[in-house]
Amino acid sequence: MADYPSFADYDPNTAVSMFEEAAWEKSFASEPNGGSCVEVNLGRDGVIGVRDTKLATSPVFVFDTAEWEAFLIAVKAGQFDLPA
Repeated sequence: MADYPSFADYDPNTAVSMFEEAAWEKSFASEPNGGSCVEVNLGRDGVIGVRDTKLATSPVFVFDTAEWEAFLIAVKAGQFDLPA
């Protein structure tokens, strides 16, 4: 069994407590003024946290390792690119 809340118990507004504050990382591609970016927390084994950089009390979305890897593969393949 996973050591993080099940989907039935999951609340993006309180999930921040699952992650250490110092482990949040902003993309190197972020604009100097904060830009439209997200922060990722890879500080826990087996789970990844994602939150909005611009919101001080942003909800945190939690993904397991397989979900995160599938997302990264899709991004690299251009699945989420906007049409030209």
